[in-house]
Amino acid sequence: MTRPVALVTGAGRGIGAATVAALVADGWWVAALDRCSNDPVVPYPMASTGELAAVVDAAEGAAAAFEVDVSDPSAMAGVIAAVTAEHGRLDAVVCAAGIVAGGTPLWETTDAEWDAVIATDLTGVFVTVRAATPTVLASPRGRIVTVASAAGSLGLRHMGPYAAAKHGVIGLTRSLAADLAGTGVTANVISPGSTATTGLDESARIYDLASTDEFVRHQEPLGRLIEPFEVAASIAWLCSPAASAITGAVIPVDGGMTATP
Repeated sequence: MTRPVALVTGAGRGIGAATVAALVADGWWVAALDRCSNDPVVPYPMASTGELAAVVDAAEGAAAAFEVDVSDPSAMAGVIAAVTAEHGRLDAVVCAAGIVAGGTPLWETTDAEWDAVIATDLTGVFVTVRAATPTVLASPRGRIVTVASAAGSLGLRHMGPYAAAKHGVIGLTRSLAADLAGTGVTANVISPGSTATTGLDESARIYDLASTDEFVRHQEPLGRLIEPFEVAASIAWLCSPAASAITGAVIPVDGGMTATP
């Protein structure tokens, strides 16, 4: 098989689903991963089996679905083994799985809320990268892209666990880039701003906003919310040969949120 192979977590909807579509359009075969089960701590539904299947169906044979919890080391190792056994390679990994939870000051955050967010948003990145990197190292165009957030550069009121996890993703990825020195494999971070996803809907609920449109005021240079396909386009570019000289970078796709007061 000459088509490059990528693995995308959080692929059931939002940025992950858009990334699957963008990579397939660029000629990749994609393993599309999502947990497809709800978390009792998270007050909104996770992507469903049907949503993940629809993402794969749209790829018309260039993707396959895997229902897996990214924080489960044995499950992730099993997916990597299955993909490489079938296709003989793994060229890129995109860590887009993430959840949003919060609504209270940090000192009122429960252990369950902290554990749920950190498990998916930070530990899940570590587990995925640890499982995949030994195989990606064999690729002539190895790429690792993690999805953080503008919250990885800012403090967010009543969303301490989320901000902590996204800060952690940035530090983890920069350290990974240093560890990969001399291998030809790159590791970079995409940091989206307010993007039209289910997670942003939950953020609006946390802040008691009437609509996600109220987040636009934080992105005045752009003047609108970001669409998942716009974030996915940057991810796909980082996976392309054109981005071969970029590693250890944090690319803001945030409409100017972190560039302006």
